[in-house]
Amino acid sequence: MNTVAETTTEPRPRRSLAALARPWASQIGITVAFLLLWATFIVLAPGTFLNERIYLAFAQTTPFFALMALPLTMVIVAGDIDLSFPSIMALGMVGFVFAWQGTGSVELGVAAALVVGVLCGLFNGAVVTLIGIPSLVVTIGTQFLFRGLALVLIEGSTKVLVSTKDTFVYNLLVGDLFGVSMQFWWLVLAAIGAWALLNRHRLGQNAYTIGDNSQAATLMGIPTRRTRVVLFVLVGLAAAFAGVLNSLQVVNFYPSLGGGYLLPTLAAVFVGGTSVFGGRGSIYGTFIGAFMIGGITAGIVAIGLTDYYVNLIYGAIILISVSIHAVLQRRFQR
Repeated sequence: MNTVAETTTEPRPRRSLAALARPWASQIGITVAFLLLWATFIVLAPGTFLNERIYLAFAQTTPFFALMALPLTMVIVAGDIDLSFPSIMALGMVGFVFAWQGTGSVELGVAAALVVGVLCGLFNGAVVTLIGIPSLVVTIGTQFLFRGLALVLIEGSTKVLVSTKDTFVYNLLVGDLFGVSMQFWWLVLAAIGAWALLNRHRLGQNAYTIGDNSQAATLMGIPTRRTRVVLFVLVGLAAAFAGVLNSLQVVNFYPSLGGGYLLPTLAAVFVGGTSVFGGRGSIYGTFIGAFMIGGITAGIVAIGLTDYYVNLIYGAIILISVSIHAVLQRRFQR
């Protein structure tokens, strides 16, 4: 008598919600914080935050510091930091002014600004990696160095850029597309490129590994010095480009350019969930964090508070956002 062995297949264990959400903990945290902030502003100032004009204003002003926050995220993921980007904005525009006035070409002016930005980033990266000085110390020094160099070269004077308004480059960089400022579209392109570099390119993989354990990265054969230098160069390039956009927008170059962007840029990165210790961060988080920071001042004014509350709200938003990230991270790691 033949017996047929009954086979039973055990059902696949279902992954818990926490396990499914674990890879997205940072993105969930920043999204929740963003929605809470915007809901508060809409409830307290519906006339402003339900009007499309406020969002067009955000699209025009937020990219100036958000563009720098994107590559800065990658630098911090790799365990470094760059505080010199506000001064690179100004020094890059010195290159723009010299090239533009010398040749009459706005295109060459933009190219010169970008080259200056690349050289500044290369200088930062070389000093950090070759000499071995911590990036915090180096970039504090170069922040003063680059600013001082810009002031000396331009002799502290303001340059009017009104004649650039009649050029194709002006419309390409700070004109309008579908009724939205070109700055916003450049920011979107930069965010897509930065996301691809950090998540789909060897440069981003190397940055995560270096930030998590630099010694292990070196033993694995990862070119740590080259990777870190490239990341500093990207920050310099972005800072110079942001300086060009800002100056063309107001058709003036002020030697103090960039002086007010240090705090918003850093806040956008850390509110977005990037770890100050390296090894963790996301471009999505920084992108959303930039618009959170960009909306705080307008929200404070719209709900009838004075400017005295700006720093208070900045601090509260940063602490709340970071706390949400930490709670979700612990929750999903269980």
